[in-house]
Amino acid sequence: MNVLLPMAGFGTRLRPLTWSKPKPLVPVAGQPVLGHVLDMFDDLPDVKDVVFIVGYLGDQVQAYVQRAYPRLTARYVEQREMLGQSHALWLAREFLHGPVLLLFADTLIETDLRRAIGSGQEGVAWVKAVDDPRRFGVAEVGEGGWVRRLVEKPADRQNNLVVVGCYYLPQGEALAQAIEEQMKRNLQLNGEFFLVDALNLMLERGLKMRVEPVEVWEDCGKPDALLHTNRYLLDHGRENSASASAARPGVVVVPPVFVDPAARIERAVIGPYASLAAGCVVEDSVVRDSVVDEEAEISGAVLSGSLVGRQARIRGGFRSMIVGDSSEVGFE
Repeated sequence: MNVLLPMAGFGTRLRPLTWSKPKPLVPVAGQPVLGHVLDMFDDLPDVKDVVFIVGYLGDQVQAYVQRAYPRLTARYVEQREMLGQSHALWLAREFLHGPVLLLFADTLIETDLRRAIGSGQEGVAWVKAVDDPRRFGVAEVGEGGWVRRLVEKPADRQNNLVVVGCYYLPQGEALAQAIEEQMKRNLQLNGEFFLVDALNLMLERGLKMRVEPVEVWEDCGKPDALLHTNRYLLDHGRENSASASAARPGVVVVPPVFVDPAARIERAVIGPYASLAAGCVVEDSVVRDSVVDEEAEISGAVLSGSLVGRQARIRGGFRSMIVGDSSEVGFE
């Protein structure tokens, strides 16, 4: 089975962090979002290739994967024009053969992928019921429990079964053929070819697809969602509060937190829900409910609800902010 990860978007909702790094490399709970995504595949022993469809700053993705996942059989495809999800997969069509798993790289779910795929003879769309589905896509399930069609951004709340951006298809070749037809028929919205249109063509041609509910779906595409994901992950096994406290006498650690062993902290209160990456320096400060990237420096400040980029410097004040890489705040 091949796994395809479209990730070529600019990540505009996470700027300024994404001016200098692609969205999947923004950190959360101790590692980049992409690391959490790739860890989801540990229980899938039959994965052949993992295909990264990259765009802006895609070389950083390749460098990270080579460093952090050296045993992964990784392939890279570049999407230079932002023409949508189906266009991205069309560029990677040489890998659309046999069974394929598609996952958008800002989506974290908790589910047993191996069990859900089962015999692999039918398609699977992972879903979660939400209160208001109108800004998402939903799955309409018909007789026998089979997916009848997918609807992007429904007009009402009647069907709240939201697709979470993860699909299994038993025949990648059929998806490539559907995308080719989609583009020939110019089935697009606002200049982009959406995957749901190609999947609907497959459903019309007889694809058997069922839904598989997930208990946990965390989105990492916006600042508030990223902070929510950080809190969830720290609450569910991604924290190291005890070791962080034991290694730093005089520092108050309020669990849960993740503090990289290479972070330097003095005369500070860390947590709850703080994630500090390698090389951070935090002095005379309070940092809570925040994610701080590598080699950032925080001095004499109180931070809450903040995202701090790599090598950023913050001094003084009570602050809630998003600070890009190599930026300075409080040095006026």
